[in-house]
Amino acid sequence: MNFDLTPEQEQLRDAVRALGRRYGHRYFVEKAKAGEHTTELWQEAGGLGYLGVNIPTEYGGGGGGITELAIVCEELAAAGCPLLLLVVSPAIAATVINRHGTEEQRERHLPGLADGTQKIVFAITEPDAGSNFHRLATVARRDGDDWVLSGRKCYISGVDEAGHVLVVARVAVEDGGAGSADASGRKLKPALFIVPTDAPGLTWSKLDMEIVSPENQFLLYLDDVRLPADALVGESLDAGLPALFSGLNPERITVAAMGAGTGRYAIERAGAYTATRAVWGGRTIGSHQGVAHPLAHAAVQVELARLMIQQAAARYDAGRDLEAGVCANMAKYAAGEAAALAVDTAVQALGGAGMTTEYGVATLLGAVRAGRIAPVSREMILNFVAQHVLGQDKSY
Repeated sequence: MNFDLTPEQEQLRDAVRALGRRYGHRYFVEKAKAGEHTTELWQEAGGLGYLGVNIPTEYGGGGGGITELAIVCEELAAAGCPLLLLVVSPAIAATVINRHGTEEQRERHLPGLADGTQKIVFAITEPDAGSNFHRLATVARRDGDDWVLSGRKCYISGVDEAGHVLVVARVAVEDGGAGSADASGRKLKPALFIVPTDAPGLTWSKLDMEIVSPENQFLLYLDDVRLPADALVGESLDAGLPALFSGLNPERITVAAMGAGTGRYAIERAGAYTATRAVWGGRTIGSHQGVAHPLAHAAVQVELARLMIQQAAARYDAGRDLEAGVCANMAKYAAGEAAALAVDTAVQALGGAGMTTEYGVATLLGAVRAGRIAPVSREMILNFVAQHVLGQDKSY
């Protein structure tokens, strides 16, 4: 069993780390507080090929997998620049289109996703259904050769930065298959649509969040949005369910990697401070176990999460989807807990300084707390593990 990265992966990690540190957390916070986006960092990362590491080479990508994309997510976060759109655009959208899109869709979208000139965000969550695709109220219906979408979405990241939204809707079909039924008894199957953000009938409003982030959250409204037939991801409606699930494991793995990177960043900041801050007779505060042990404990939790992320990514890239699903959920749970612990412990170790913008730790409190909720809550992950690992009856 080899836990070492390949030489190419090590080079990628070093290069992304250097890029992230050139920008740093101050840049990230300044952009967020000014209501601006990290456009310069995104464009440079795209130009260097880091945004497309998981996209096949024939579409302009690096030909790697989620392992490589997780490295990019983690190292940028470890430099204080956790970019949420890495999760929704390269991880979810690019994976779904590459695995289940038509060849025309791959040729149209993947090159831009690879070099960062195109962003596609993801819309599944709804006000009443959450992310439960069995209960989604957003529906698509055929009208001649077109599709017409109606519904609402919430907590949709980065719509104002993207050219397209990958929308999860339900379509009524006469035959059976996966899905729930509508009032008339017809089956409702999940389907994914690539919707231009300038499509007539598509509007959005910004959600005010208590999170310091240059990437915003939105409510999305689809009011009879008319789309051509080729907006449907895949050759037919049969692609909908596998396409939806294919994006969930990469989402969890890259969110976990971002959390682990954030935890590393917080511990590094706190460690540097406590190793030099001297009080009580000239001893550094880090020499006291009451300060050092909580930081050491947080560091252990972050490293354990990183191991599970590595395992989840390796199994996903090997095509072992069922095993990857268990590992991805565990990785997301572990990293969410570890990141929240690391940031909170770092703030405590820095004392009053930990709450200042200057020291760059408390600015991450909102983000790591959200990481225990989204994109799947810790409670739903525990339900998943209880059912699929421990063999317990389904509890929901």
